[in-house]
Amino acid sequence: MALLGLAGSGSRRSFQYADQRLDLDCFERRGASYPTDIDGPDTRFQHIAIVTDDAAASWARARALGATPISAAGPVTLPLSSGGVTAIKFRDPEGHPLEFLQFPRNMSEGAGRGVVGLDHSAISVADLKQARGFYGAWGLELGKQTFNHGPTQVALDGLGGARVDVAPLTPPVTTPHLELLAYRTPRSRQAPPWAVNDIVATRIVWAANRSALRRDPDGHLHQFTLR
Repeated sequence: MALLGLAGSGSRRSFQYADQRLDLDCFERRGASYPTDIDGPDTRFQHIAIVTDDAAASWARARALGATPISAAGPVTLPLSSGGVTAIKFRDPEGHPLEFLQFPRNMSEGAGRGVVGLDHSAISVADLKQARGFYGAWGLELGKQTFNHGPTQVALDGLGGARVDVAPLTPPVTTPHLELLAYRTPRSRQAPPWAVNDIVATRIVWAANRSALRRDPDGHLHQFTLR
């Protein structure tokens, strides 16, 4: 709580996938609810991509538990130039954006396990060159950058004319990794800063040689924690 600069108390519930972990934090002093006007090009947008062996079945379970769709028509399979994955974007009951990913290799394996891990967190940025330089200085390496567009991207994002540059950045442990989303259309737009205890304030936690809280040029929160 001291590191986050918050008064009062908080609680945490952790979910483990092998050596990957997702933490849900709840603060005594609540911040703002998730804004209703945030879509992919907004720099407050940040989603967690969850790997599943059956995107359609996982989406059906999530929707029954109160999830709402971002994608226009259920899971879509992207072209090979965009990774060839089957994906769907949606929101949890509090508004957090999430994505189910089903990789081609999972389609031939035994389905039915459901969620099998975390792949990445994707953040929307206003200036891709600036963001790449910022994270490159942290030691993250740029992977194969793609330009995603066309009917499948429009359906996935639920945005007319969606055209987006996707730049994967990998730490020494490559999964989960970070992805930068820079929208050409609709144009990425810079949002005002948000508070650490706002519902929109997702944090990525990095193993480091110090403890600190940092924001990137677009305001996204990163927590460094001692190894």
